[in-house]
Amino acid sequence: MSNVSELHATSSSAGEYLAFTLGQEEYGIDIQKVSEIRSYETPTRIANAPGFVKGVVNLRGIIVPIVDMRIKFNLGTPTYDQFTVVIILNIGHRVVGMVVDRVSDVTTLLPEQIKPAPEIGSALNTDHIVGLGTIEDRMLILVDIDKLMSSADMGLIESTALAA
Repeated sequence: MSNVSELHATSSSAGEYLAFTLGQEEYGIDIQKVSEIRSYETPTRIANAPGFVKGVVNLRGIIVPIVDMRIKFNLGTPTYDQFTVVIILNIGHRVVGMVVDRVSDVTTLLPEQIKPAPEIGSALNTDHIVGLGTIEDRMLILVDIDKLMSSADMGLIESTALAA
């Protein structure tokens, strides 16, 4: 990966996104939020946690909550296989793990390749969708992972932690 100052210098003209799959759809998140990608291991359950919070893992001394995005997005019953991975994210001052079906690649998108998210109506909360990235015949649903992980229904990160 290139150094951080190079990434910041190019962010106004192009953005790098980690592409991953949930069910039949492909999503993308800002690569700068990703700390590492790990193979899936069953986390330790936490009593009274929402269904999409699978539990926690100990990552080099840091207790990391693990969120299953298929459950969060109501994409059916998740299956865990050799392709299932946990994307470790740095959001605000917290570390969070996100379970996805598989990771594809890191993609650079130019501003003209990103279309605004469609207005779907109030029945579906699309606040966390930045837009739709198009690369040839692929379409990535671009997710503002800060906004998603700090949303009130997630309950993982205080929005004040992002401002700090």
